[in-house]
Amino acid sequence: MSAVDRLRGICLALPEASEKVSHGEPTWFVRKVFVSLSDHHHDDRVGFWCAAPPGVQEELVAADPVRFFRPPYVGHRGWLGVYLDVPLSEEDWTEIGGIVRDAYLCVAPKKLAAQVRDSGA
Repeated sequence: MSAVDRLRGICLALPEASEKVSHGEPTWFVRKVFVSLSDHHHDDRVGFWCAAPPGVQEELVAADPVRFFRPPYVGHRGWLGVYLDVPLSEEDWTEIGGIVRDAYLCVAPKKLAAQVRDSGA
C-alpha cells in the first residue's frame, strides 16, 4: 500500500470525512479541510498539510525537521506539514494517525468531534 493510500484510509475512517480534489491534490474534508496532500505541488517532496492544535507545528518541526515542516500559505495559521517521502515505521504511522485525528478535531463540528473523542479513535 502506498503512503498516499494509507493516509487516505486514515482520513476516510473518520466520521463524515470525504475526499475531493482541491488545488490539484487529494484533500480531505469534514465540512472544512483538515488534511491536504502535497505531491510535488510546491517543491520536490511528497507530504501532507493539516490543521494542528496551537503550538504543535513549532514543537514537531523543532524536534524533527526531517519529517515535519511549516507548509506554505497555511503555516502561519499553525498548520503542520508532514513528509511522506521519508522511511516511515509502524510507529511513525501510529503518530500520523494521531496527527490526522487531531487535525480532524481542530475543524470538525462539535458533535462529530465529540463522537471521535468518545470512541477513543
